[in-house]
Amino acid sequence: MSTVKVSSKCQIVVPKKVRDALGIKPEQKVFIRVVKDHAEITPLPQDPVKEFCGIFGKGPSLTRALLKERKEDARVEEKKAP
Repeated sequence: MSTVKVSSKCQIVVPKKVRDALGIKPEQKVFIRVVKDHAEITPLPQDPVKEFCGIFGKGPSLTRALLKERKEDARVEEKKAP
């Protein structure tokens, strides 16, 4: 456990042991949230697109469903046109 001091600008430095344990690199973004009476810091992936690509691979394709719906909407609009 580490203790850090809050600067006059309300900034803190994440100690090296914590950065190393969490794999936090310079300029990397982190997510911070309040949980009851404390804060949790979670490092965000360097490349979120690459990190999350394919996590929804199982199940029906939402893209196909959206394209199908758009085609159906276009057909309905064509029928409405004079």
